[in-house]
Amino acid sequence: MLEQRIQQHFIDSADLKYQAAQTLSHPIAAAVQAVLACVTSGGKVLACGNGPSAAEAQQFAAFCVAGFERERPELAALALTSDNTLLTAAAGSHDATQQFARQVRALGQAGDVLLALTVHGNDPNLLAATEAAHERDMTVVVLAGRTGGKLAAMLRETDVLISVPHDRAARVREVHTLVLHCLSDGVDAQLLGEQEIPI
Repeated sequence: MLEQRIQQHFIDSADLKYQAAQTLSHPIAAAVQAVLACVTSGGKVLACGNGPSAAEAQQFAAFCVAGFERERPELAALALTSDNTLLTAAAGSHDATQQFARQVRALGQAGDVLLALTVHGNDPNLLAATEAAHERDMTVVVLAGRTGGKLAAMLRETDVLISVPHDRAARVREVHTLVLHCLSDGVDAQLLGEQEIPI
């Protein structure tokens, strides 16, 4: 019984990825172009999310700075989820919904990209960060589930919504990981040319 349950996780995950490939390829390509335009003009990516999505934000920033699968110059990126002092200061003495927005206002500049990761798209601190990014004339890329929630409604024409068509958080996050790999690979391919990656 347990093994069948485990196998079903693999099947469900594979099915969702297969079904979403065609739907998500266009917005992922648009996100690649947004990140590419940002980093090649001297800008940076500011990434944020809550809980497991915070770890995904850190992972993407690491891919930008340290590289993905190929050697290349460092790309400017910062996870807004990494500074515990800033995060706990916001929680203790300020409105916690502003924890990312304050960093965006302090660090963000026109031409930068805010990458916001969320399952449901209704996180108050991500909504505030998006508002702050728009104040700074930044492009916003949102990775979300299903409809993208309130975040989707905030996005401008120049922003990008990558919304995984599923309600279950585990499935959404699995696809988010793949999307981040596609973003990283896409940026590398545009910068360095397409080539097969050796195993």
